[in-house]
Amino acid sequence: MPAHPHTSAVVLDRLCFTWPDGSPALDDVSGAIGEGRTGLVGRNGSGKSTLLRLIAGEIAPASGTVTTSGDVALLPQQLTRDTGRPVADLLGIGPILAALRAIESGDADPRHFEAVGDAWDIESRAHAALAGAGLAPDVLDRTVGELSGGEAVLAAIAGIRLRKPAITLLDEPTNNLDRDARARLTGLVTAWPGALVVVGHDTALLELMDDTAELHDGTLSVFGGPYSRWRSWLDAEQEAARRAEATAAQDVRREKRQRIEAETTIARRRAVGAKAEREKRVPPIVAGNRKRAAQVSAGRLRTESREKEARARAALDEAERRVRDDDAIRIDLPDPGVPAGRRIATLNDGDRTWVVQGPERVALIGPNGAGKTRLLERVVACAVHNSARTELEAADPADPGVWSTEVRSCVRAEALTGRIGYLPQRVDGLDEGATVLQNVCDAAPRVPPAEVRNRLARFLIRGAVVERPVSTLSGGERFRVALARLLLADPPPQLLVLDEPTNNLDLDTVDQLVDALRAYRGAVLVVSHDDAFLARIGVGLTLELRGGSLREGALRQGSLREV
Repeated sequence: MPAHPHTSAVVLDRLCFTWPDGSPALDDVSGAIGEGRTGLVGRNGSGKSTLLRLIAGEIAPASGTVTTSGDVALLPQQLTRDTGRPVADLLGIGPILAALRAIESGDADPRHFEAVGDAWDIESRAHAALAGAGLAPDVLDRTVGELSGGEAVLAAIAGIRLRKPAITLLDEPTNNLDRDARARLTGLVTAWPGALVVVGHDTALLELMDDTAELHDGTLSVFGGPYSRWRSWLDAEQEAARRAEATAAQDVRREKRQRIEAETTIARRRAVGAKAEREKRVPPIVAGNRKRAAQVSAGRLRTESREKEARARAALDEAERRVRDDDAIRIDLPDPGVPAGRRIATLNDGDRTWVVQGPERVALIGPNGAGKTRLLERVVACAVHNSARTELEAADPADPGVWSTEVRSCVRAEALTGRIGYLPQRVDGLDEGATVLQNVCDAAPRVPPAEVRNRLARFLIRGAVVERPVSTLSGGERFRVALARLLLADPPPQLLVLDEPTNNLDLDTVDQLVDALRAYRGAVLVVSHDDAFLARIGVGLTLELRGGSLREGALRQGSLREV
């Protein structure tokens, strides 16, 4: 692989990490990451997030070493799940800010002055950092749970900028970010001071990188260039590998055929010699000499044939190792049996009502903090009540809307079915301390554990991973577990409510999800900032939530067009 010459910011030497259950996460990984901008790619579960945590010093390797050129800051993939964490702590200034405000209130405890040190302007600097990320100053006094997912990510990035580390590690930084926020992140990344390593599946962001590093099959390789150049190189390399494999397989077949022909020749010569000896057509001494010569010739011929075939098989083995045969997940969403035109849910902004019906794909878009996630949560909350009501009662237009809930001004949502499958943005419906198997079995108590294991295997969660605690999973693995829980629902959901479903997913898994959603015969209500994904799943209605109201629009080349 072409390598980019640079000074190393991170050096990995035979790095190994093992989970508490004994299953390996990384095994003998070596390599170097430069001082520029590096995009780290790899399939879900390949160990990218674990590697970042090792570099940041959050976890210790079982063996091997990590050497860094300076201090390290990490933006974790799952930071939005810590909903009670103050934003000030997210920025890394919580104790300093608390001490400063204690002093301002008249508390002259020396410990406060010690905590503040020289950082008397920390609050103004924090406000400036938040403003640079497009956030208001009052965000500083809120918790992560009070922010949207995108706002939390931007606040954390602002905190890293405030600390000015030598090495910054960003794990899926575009998760939950709207278009404006992504544009701000692009500007920040382009002018980022110090070394930057970005784990992500956002190809636009990966195009800003100087180098592309891939973690694949326990090996870290670095390519000098952005994602598109690396992808082109990999595609060309794999095409050449497949051609080499085909040629090697043909060589094996040819050498095997020639070996069989050689054995046939040897057998024929042996038969001729034996017949001549029986018929005494030559003197015994001559016959004996001929027999010994034939044996020597046969041995030499067999040896040459075996060696040629062995070399051909070795070449084939080497060619096969070059060809990647990565497993792909298989997503088969159950048929909920929703008739076309069946009313599933309604959305209303006071002036107009939109009806979600099956099988329809509705996209809900809008800026970070507009209330999209809260609106989805209200739809799901309605389903809890409606599941105990008859379909006629749930759909009764005279219903005063006891279960309808106002979201950010006049927007109301009501579910007309209790059969809803919900994949939250934070993927926080899993028991962190329980194993993967326990989580899925708890959601499907009537399904035998063997069937649950089979279902998980379709999502590439198999072997020891099934017995690992959910807390040890990557974001993509967590999503697959949550999806497996949803697929085992009985009866199947009539409405899928998806909040940023492509977060943390590798590109191959996104492809599988697209195919599954296109084939799904129920209704889909999805929040996403990924316009390409929305277009691929066949969204027929796009609603933008902004300023407490809805407006109808359509996606076109990444922008919203008024209808």
